[in-house]
Amino acid sequence: SCHKLCLINSHKWSCFRGLSASNNRNREDSWFKSLFVRKVDPRKDAHSHLLAKKEDNNLYKIQFHNVKPECLEAYNKLCDEVLPSIHAEQNYPCELVGTWNTWYGEQDQAVHLWRYRGGYPALTEVMNKLKNNKDFLEYRKERGKMLLSRRNQLLLEFSFWNEPVPRDGPNIYELRSYQLRPGTMIEWGNYWARAISYRQHNREAVGGFFSQIGDLYMVHHLWAYKDLQSREDTRNAAWQHEGWDEVVYYTVPLIQHMESRIMIPLKASPLQ
Repeated sequence: SCHKLCLINSHKWSCFRGLSASNNRNREDSWFKSLFVRKVDPRKDAHSHLLAKKEDNNLYKIQFHNVKPECLEAYNKLCDEVLPSIHAEQNYPCELVGTWNTWYGEQDQAVHLWRYRGGYPALTEVMNKLKNNKDFLEYRKERGKMLLSRRNQLLLEFSFWNEPVPRDGPNIYELRSYQLRPGTMIEWGNYWARAISYRQHNREAVGGFFSQIGDLYMVHHLWAYKDLQSREDTRNAAWQHEGWDEVVYYTVPLIQHMESRIMIPLKASPLQ
C-alpha cells in the first residue's frame, strides 16, 4: 500500500515537472521569437522621435471634462454649437477629431480630441487666436459654470497606427488608457507595432497615442465598434491569431494602471 502510494506520488511529480518544463519551453520559444520582431533602439534618440510618425508633425490634445450631472444636456448643446465653428475655421491649423460623452466608465464626462497640424507652433497659434475670438471666450465662460473639473494631455500618435479620420456611424467608441511603468514605452511600442495587425480586420482601430505633456508614460488606444456585442466578438477573435497571446503576455507586466471608457459621440463629432 505504501509502495503504491509512493509510485502514484512519483508519477504525479513527474507529470508536474513535465508540464512545468513544457510551459517553460513555450515561454522560452515565445521569448526567442520576440527577438526577431522589428524593434527600435531607445539609446539613440528621444522616445517621441523613435515612436511617432516622421512624415507629418501632428500634435494632439485630449481633454477630459467632468460635468455637473444637471448640466450635461446644456453642456452638450453648447459644444455642438461652438466646436464645429473652430473646426471649420480655415485660419486655425486645428481639427476636431472627435467629441464624446462617457457611457460606461466615469459618468457625466465629456472627452474631446483635437489635432494640430504643425505641432507645437500650430497649438500656440490657435491658442493666441482664440484669445480674440468672442464666441470662444463666451463659450469658455458658460462652460466654466457647468464643470466640476477638467484636465488635458498633449499627445503624439504612434507611427504604426492609422491617423484618425472621420467615419460614419452609428458606432460606440472605446478609449483604453494605460499608465505604463517609466522606461517601458519603447518596449510597448515594439510589441504593438506587430500587434496592431491583429486588430485591423473589422476597421476597429481608430488611433493610438502616447503622452508628451500631462500624465507621462500614458498610452491611449481608441477603438470603434458597432455595439457592445460587436466589441466582445471582435476582441475574442483576436485570440485566434497566432502571436496575439504572446503580445498580451509580454505587455501586461509593463502596465501600472489601465482604464476603459465606452463613449458615445456627440452630434458635432467627425467620428460618428
